Amino acid sequence: MEFRHLKYFLAVAEELNFTKASEKLFISQPPLSRQIAELEEELQAKLFIRNNKKVELTEAGKYFEKEVKALFQHLERISVKTKKIAENVSGEFRIAYISSIYSSVISELIKHLKEQFPYVNFKLFEVSTTKQIDALEQGKIELGIIRSPIKSPKIKSQLWFKDGFSVVYNKSVMQINSEKEIPNLKDETFVFFNKDYAPHYHEVLLQLCAFYGFTPKIIHEANNINSIVQLVKNGLGISIVPSNIARNNHDPEIAFIELKKVNLFTDVSLITSKEDDSEITKAAVDFLLNFKK
Repeated sequence: MEFRHLKYFLAVAEELNFTKASEKLFISQPPLSRQIAELEEELQAKLFIRNNKKVELTEAGKYFEKEVKALFQHLERISVKTKKIAENVSGEFRIAYISSIYSSVISELIKHLKEQFPYVNFKLFEVSTTKQIDALEQGKIELGIIRSPIKSPKIKSQLWFKDGFSVVYNKSVMQINSEKEIPNLKDETFVFFNKDYAPHYHEVLLQLCAFYGFTPKIIHEANNINSIVQLVKNGLGISIVPSNIARNNHDPEIAFIELKKVNLFTDVSLITSKEDDSEITKAAVDFLLNFKK
């Protein structure tokens, strides 16, 4: 059974006249009759009742017509969606981000993209910087939000914003009145990112503590910024987090002291494949670059 058999069958079923159907298909009547005969032979079912006066569908023919029409409609939907994918307005778009990016930004991004690309299935992944770079190089994500630096010939990186640092502590456990008191934290318990999970970020935190004259006593480690803040809230230590987190956290049990004296920042960057020039990627990057953090 070939596609033309179905096409010819539907033409005859709609016209119930071989002459009119052949004219509609721009073929002569004998070849059309042969195609229908071949189809009936393959199905081992009579599809039409033919006599000198009229052509009618058999019960089998009526069922076959219904199913073939549904099949053609499904093929049309496939064609439309395939075209949309080719035009970069459908399919799947995967975004990875680090845990220290406030979730409301990601929510606003998805909302914005959904309005422009309603056929797209957007997927979100909270992934470390190192794993994001690997995923982007392997084509497993389309957009990454990381903390630089990045060294990859396959990836295009754009600075989103520079982020400072703030000490976070539980107000019921201690009180820090100003940045001048940061050196006094040398005997406190610290909660940091795991060194293997975020090596560059871990190193930056050590540099910050060194600037204030001490080496931190790291007792607890975590791979998620929200887990770190929660550990601090539970009274298990203090930590140093990106100021982006401090600006967006309004928990009354914890407080933040921004570290303004140290000239040390972390670059938050947007990464995409150098070969990706899709409309969706451009829209996502443009939205984030213009988003008021």
